[in-house]
Amino acid sequence: MALKIAFQMDPIDAVDINADSSFRLAEEAQARGYELFYYTPDRLTFDEGRVLARAWPLRVQRELGNHAHRGDEVTLDLAEVDVVWLRQDPPFDMSYITTTHILDMLRDTTLVVNDPFWVRNYPEKLLVLEFRDLTPPTMIARRLEDIRRFKDQHGDIILKPLYGNGGAGVFRLDPNDRNLASLHELFSSMSREPLIVQKFLPAVSKGDKRVILVDGEPVGAINRVPAPGETRSNMHVGGRPEKVELTDRDREICARIGPLLREKGQVFVGIDVIGDWLTEINLTSPTGIQELERFDGINVAGMIWDRIEARLQAK
Repeated sequence: MALKIAFQMDPIDAVDINADSSFRLAEEAQARGYELFYYTPDRLTFDEGRVLARAWPLRVQRELGNHAHRGDEVTLDLAEVDVVWLRQDPPFDMSYITTTHILDMLRDTTLVVNDPFWVRNYPEKLLVLEFRDLTPPTMIARRLEDIRRFKDQHGDIILKPLYGNGGAGVFRLDPNDRNLASLHELFSSMSREPLIVQKFLPAVSKGDKRVILVDGEPVGAINRVPAPGETRSNMHVGGRPEKVELTDRDREICARIGPLLREKGQVFVGIDVIGDWLTEINLTSPTGIQELERFDGINVAGMIWDRIEARLQAK
């Protein structure tokens, strides 16, 4: 198919071409002969009924420091492209949410991936609440008294921002820790948002598994092992990716959540599994394509574009 594709993402010049999933999706799209455009979220505009972006034609190549070539800037009417990728990273703040509202105006003309209505309504740390039997004990709360009660009950907990990403602001508080009040004070001074608290899972020492689902179907996983002395396994903070196979429990989790993801237009999703427990369902800007492709020798980006083409043909 000859498709016109627009990527809404963070500055492309700064991406790691050996790890970034957006770069890999663009690379595969270019190999298929699609016409590519790129713009950052601040260049998105709603103007008297039209959804526009000040964008650049884009060509990519796998060459460090010389991986993205832009053509002359154009005003792109997003109703006239086939696919818009919503790929900027969290934090999931009002700026992010506003872009989902604007892109949602394209529902009758353009396929937006992942569907912005459900990205907005199913942020990663909240969608898991619909699957309580698959997740560890979890609380979302603002008041220190409530969080302290949860900690008293479970002893060893993880405390993190509700709309953060990449492992930023994630703290483990064991039964002997005395910093809960100070951390609560710090978070409260920075934001009015509640916090998310989960029972600590010791199995994280063996890794935090990232399972990739394409249109609701699991295609593989990588294991992210924390660095020595770290609780967080995110690769942004030193986690080490390892090859891993999907377990029966992983497939059980995917079978439960996959139909909902497919129904709601979530074509590329990464879930986090620690031991036997689902901890996050990442819709906003999931990662892991390149690591999985290297470990398993499969073309995950190609699988994603195949599903997108199928969705376009079915419209």
